[in-house]
Amino acid sequence: MQDYSICLICGWPYFEIYYVASVRTQKEIRQRAPIWLVALLVTNLIIMAVDARDADGRQKMLRVWTQTFASPLQNASSKATGATSGFFQQIWNFRSTARENDQLKERLTQVETELHIASQSAAENERLKALLNLNEQTNINSVPARVIARDPSVWFNTITINRGSSSGVEVNMPVVTVGGIVGRVITVTPWASQVMLITDEKAGAGAVVGQLGQSGALGSVRGRADLGVGLVEMRYVSGLEKVENGDYVMTTGQDGIYPAGLNVGRVVEVKHGTATQAHQILIQPGAQFDHLEEVAVLLYHPPPRSVPEQTPQNAERPRR
Repeated sequence: MQDYSICLICGWPYFEIYYVASVRTQKEIRQRAPIWLVALLVTNLIIMAVDARDADGRQKMLRVWTQTFASPLQNASSKATGATSGFFQQIWNFRSTARENDQLKERLTQVETELHIASQSAAENERLKALLNLNEQTNINSVPARVIARDPSVWFNTITINRGSSSGVEVNMPVVTVGGIVGRVITVTPWASQVMLITDEKAGAGAVVGQLGQSGALGSVRGRADLGVGLVEMRYVSGLEKVENGDYVMTTGQDGIYPAGLNVGRVVEVKHGTATQAHQILIQPGAQFDHLEEVAVLLYHPPPRSVPEQTPQNAERPRR
């Protein structure tokens, strides 16, 4: 009666629409009923599983199943996480190790430098002590000096030392090392001096092969351009005197520069002369000219030479 009233009020089109909607809703409900039934069964199963326990009634079965299925995934995840963390930890360790290696290398370099400096200082002290001992050996006061420059324009045949007139150094004073004579002072300033080496062609030193007073092999030592700084030449030694390789050469003190008895070097080559031709002798200097660092300037003044008395030709001779 109600539907009919609605139909009378609204008209036939509305009744038709209402009828079609009702039929469609009932059809959808019949189609979805199995889905809802299955959903209810699954929900019931889940609830039962959640509430289910083992035979002892202590553990819920869902937790057991979940742990059973999840444990392999957990193990794999744990291994992957451990490997990843271990990988990054190794990277960090490598960086730390590299940093420590760099620090150790830097420290090792520093220690090596300190040892090298200490070794150089010890060697320098030994050389200076040896130079100071020259005072006792020669009974001549000396001034230790350091080589501060070389002159390459003349094949290293001059050097500059850090002692000058303020230290008592004068022109023509001999310069020596523990090994032997080095040269003579040629220019002096208040705080530095220039030294001509015996390897220079213009240098010269009176010398003798063997001991002075026991050998007659007297001559003059000087440099030669083709010999460089490794050798010097000894000239004017009589061919009648005995000279052999290995003989030592000493200063005679007759040149007015070097005191007698200083070492010049050692004979390394001899071309024997004759009664009318002098020996050709090459000497290896005792001083190491390629490693000159410290030298000593001998504060030496040669004794004045006695002048022979000469009688004028027109002087009256004493009567007998």
